[in-house]
Amino acid sequence: MSYVYEVGDIVRLKKKHPCGSPEWEILRVGADFRLKCLGCGHMVMVPRALVEKNTRGLKKTRKNGENGAKNCG
Repeated sequence: MSYVYEVGDIVRLKKKHPCGSPEWEILRVGADFRLKCLGCGHMVMVPRALVEKNTRGLKKTRKNGENGAKNCG
């Protein structure tokens, strides 16, 4: 299954962090991802290929079309 990753989403990975939490918040998307552990707050940079390979679930936290920009017009 192919996921569309966006900043603010919660990703569930195959292996748990040593603190016991399998869920991470995405802080940066690109060739590398910056992830923040939802259990202890530890932040790591992980190559995109590794995140895509080990993803077991993705929770969208943003609504479609919401990007924080103000409507002009």
